[in-house]
Amino acid sequence: MFDDLENLTVDKKIKPCDNSSKDGTPSSGKPKQGSEPMFEVVEGVVNFSNITKHDVYNGQDTGQFSMTVTMSEDDANTMSSRGIKIKDYQGAKQRKFRSRFDIKAFDGEGNPWTGEIPYNSKVRLKYKVGNEHPVHGVATYLEAVKVLEVADAPDSADLAEF
Repeated sequence: MFDDLENLTVDKKIKPCDNSSKDGTPSSGKPKQGSEPMFEVVEGVVNFSNITKHDVYNGQDTGQFSMTVTMSEDDANTMSSRGIKIKDYQGAKQRKFRSRFDIKAFDGEGNPWTGEIPYNSKVRLKYKVGNEHPVHGVATYLEAVKVLEVADAPDSADLAEF
């Protein structure tokens, strides 16, 4: 069972799970029906965190938790080459990861995280690659979050400047 994102990355930020067969030969890359889902890991900076309460769109509860992150150009290109749609927002590459299930969250030492993750915090996400949609691309389902660096929350004096 998944307890800590740290052990999922070795030297690459995006790392697919091993889909080798029991004898060690690689499979086709697509999970077989009824097999374990394929998980990947990516690092980014939090833009929006909704991991403790559902997203609301046009005043309606979506029934989904989510996190939107800005990622590196390399990670965005890798994901895009796999059919995962990436948004370009003011020159930054962003992706929204969603889940209908509770999202596990951890701090840098692997201890459980409580509450939303502050804007601009550096995180590592574990997500499951879903099926491809002809319009929306390949789905990404958020499984867990590890907070690598917590961003300083602006105090009330800083907010007055905006």
